[in-house]
Amino acid sequence: MSDRTKKLLLVGGFVLSVFAIAFLLYWLFFKGAIAPAPTVEPTVEGTGELPTSGEGAPGVAPEGPSGTTGLQEAEEVAHGGLTQTTELTTGAVYNAVLSGDGASINYYNAVDGRFYTINADGEVVALSDKQFPEAENVEWNKDSEKALIEFPDGTNIIYDFSAEKQVTLPEHWEDFDFSPTSDEIIGKSIALDESNRYLVIASDDGSQVQAIAELGENEDKVDVNWSPNDQVVAFANTAKSSSSSLDRHIIYPVGKNQENFKGLVVEGLNFDSLWSPTGKQLLYSVTGDYSNNKPLLWVVDATASTMGENRTSLGLNTWVDKCTWSSASSVYCGVPIDLPANAGLQRSLYQDKPDALYKLDLTSNKASLVAIPEEATSMNDLWVSDDESMLYFMNSSGQLELLKLK
Repeated sequence: MSDRTKKLLLVGGFVLSVFAIAFLLYWLFFKGAIAPAPTVEPTVEGTGELPTSGEGAPGVAPEGPSGTTGLQEAEEVAHGGLTQTTELTTGAVYNAVLSGDGASINYYNAVDGRFYTINADGEVVALSDKQFPEAENVEWNKDSEKALIEFPDGTNIIYDFSAEKQVTLPEHWEDFDFSPTSDEIIGKSIALDESNRYLVIASDDGSQVQAIAELGENEDKVDVNWSPNDQVVAFANTAKSSSSSLDRHIIYPVGKNQENFKGLVVEGLNFDSLWSPTGKQLLYSVTGDYSNNKPLLWVVDATASTMGENRTSLGLNTWVDKCTWSSASSVYCGVPIDLPANAGLQRSLYQDKPDALYKLDLTSNKASLVAIPEEATSMNDLWVSDDESMLYFMNSSGQLELLKLK
């Protein structure tokens, strides 16, 4: 073989080896990068079991829905994906409540200081011509016909919208609630002297005042929350933490007749609760190390004879005030789609996180994704119409919105 031929073969082999190496590099590193991206559909959660806590161990929270693409069209009625919502107010409103007919919503408009209702036909009607400038806190009675209103200057009144009558309460009373029969109220009587501070019950005209529990220096550790079955009127977080677990606390139910109820054992801090319609169960949220300091929902039996029994972790990381009972065994909750660790310790930083709507069936122990609002928003102060066809909520801007369930 001549030298010229050897050189040609050598050059040809070099060129082929360069092409081979280039093709190998392309196959390994670049081919996947330029392949068409798959279409990402929104994740829709199937039903998941709600685990029983046993000795208090929480269940595993279901994964939240993933982000959605702009390709999915929002549905008018909730079916587990993107769902249209309707803004019922043009601006922020406050202290909204489902009215006694189960199909209307009452609310306070801070702009003109009046209370309004939105009826089943979507019409906005003033509940009264009377104005209540700078109303701060509002508690409604069972039928949403009376409102107990607190003002920044300490003034407290009960206003009956059906009778157009007003009752004035003592200025040193605060933190109110109505009885389930609406003819009594409860509040904290905060005197200057700590030894004269009490939890008090009175008739809804301010008469027949009865002190039922001494508060002392613990008034900020007592949450007024009158049960629908008229057994418990408040919860006191006054017990010392267990030495065996920093997460474990005992919450004492307070009865209006000084009953000695069994304490509720809860796993975490920032206890907040919501009674079932019958008062047989209590839904609550707490935050602990076991949940990466995210809020976690629990349910527990809570009658006088069953207090603390059947404590169950529901596996959803949300706050209980983002939930509403639709029946004695069903709960709807706004659940933050992306909630980081420690969010339960710094709620103000995450209160506007976008939510997805879940439904909990406590009879079959199932949790299912109901809807993701088309416009990403937080869902606060939820209410479900009596026929369970509509869900009302307050969005991130304080506007009242409507989502169709069926």
